[in-house]
Amino acid sequence: MSGIIRARGLTKQFPGLEAVKGIDFSVEEGECFGLLGPNGAGKTSTIRMITCVSPVTAGELFVDGMDVRTHGREIKARLGVVSQEENLDPDLSVRQNLLVYARYFDIPNDTARKRADEALELFQLDDRGREIVDNLSGGMKRRLIIARALMSDPKILVLDEPTTGLDPQARHVVWRKLRVLLSQGITMLLTTHYMEEAAALCHRLVVMHLGKIMAEGTPADLIERHVGPQVLELHLRDNGRAEAMRVLDAHDGLEIEDELEDVIYVFKQRQPWEPLLHDLSAFEPHMELRKATLEDVFLRLTGRGLFD
Repeated sequence: MSGIIRARGLTKQFPGLEAVKGIDFSVEEGECFGLLGPNGAGKTSTIRMITCVSPVTAGELFVDGMDVRTHGREIKARLGVVSQEENLDPDLSVRQNLLVYARYFDIPNDTARKRADEALELFQLDDRGREIVDNLSGGMKRRLIIARALMSDPKILVLDEPTTGLDPQARHVVWRKLRVLLSQGITMLLTTHYMEEAAALCHRLVVMHLGKIMAEGTPADLIERHVGPQVLELHLRDNGRAEAMRVLDAHDGLEIEDELEDVIYVFKQRQPWEPLLHDLSAFEPHMELRKATLEDVFLRLTGRGLFD
């Protein structure tokens, strides 16, 4: 197994809980690799092992060719970590947050100032360098947290829910800047609950559930494999479920999900949709035939219930 991050049989156990259950994956240098899954899937435990914050229980985990068990300090020096918490120093200015962070890595002052200038310009914060952090918007703070992670000139950028809480405009600004970093050869490991974000940024990803990897591939491959190009949603009225199921059962090759009381999802229709739509229209359900998304894959693999 090759890759800048390599895991084989990776396991994390806590008292009474196996959070990560012997997973295998690899991250290639220069790609954005996603870890998707509901709460409790094992994503955070996996990230904490990769960043050498939490010890590995069993299995192998190598980062940039080094074993996390024996080279934690060296690995941390190669990582830039963007946590989902807003952990900037509110008493310092934007620029001071970057320069103080650089001291943790013993970066020379001249180099730190140059990197701070470059990072602030990249994230469109160069005119805010003297501003106190508390005066920034939520989107600006998220951009500053990513800029701060770049101060150590990391080889791998670990992004844990980088755009949580941002409005769509701010989220797209962050995505554009992350694509710039990808074009410069930085490897990214991304966790996100935004399926649109994963589809926009990830070259490959895994979907995790209850400590296991359910699927791995490119966003397009996962959609094709688990859903198909289109999804039909049937929004049912009154007692329409029995009639809908009667029509669906008469058509071959369908995959149906009817866990919800008022909605039926139809997947993997390889034949033309017109005959099915014609038969369904006889009892006039509300129908929506739409393009399949990564969110459909996520929900098919992990379910539509809530997980704590």
